[in-house]
Amino acid sequence: MDAIETLVLALHVLAALAVTGLVLIQHGKGADMGAGFGAGASATVFGSGGAGNFLTRTTTIIAITFFLTSFGLAYFAKEKSQATAQLGIPTVVEQALSEQETRPAENELPSIELPADESEIPQG
Repeated sequence: MDAIETLVLALHVLAALAVTGLVLIQHGKGADMGAGFGAGASATVFGSGGAGNFLTRTTTIIAITFFLTSFGLAYFAKEKSQATAQLGIPTVVEQALSEQETRPAENELPSIELPADESEIPQG
């Protein structure tokens, strides 16, 4: 189960980096205005339509992958939480609380009784 979680985590990190990179590569809607007046849009690698469709589809697929891996990681976290709850940790907390109740409070000083003849206080 740990190997699958590691794989999902690695895929999640790669998807996050890919989405970030793809969003930064894409240009806004205002940049198409210059291409309409012959700014060299027909000489692009992706054809006269530009890279818009390719980048948009790729970003969508990787974003879906990112959300699915997020759900997967949430599932693994829930499973670990339930497994930890079954180990008896609440019992340990209850034992610690009962031990605190039996100990003296921190602000209470222990009283030491000395015999009267050993006291350094003069008897007047």
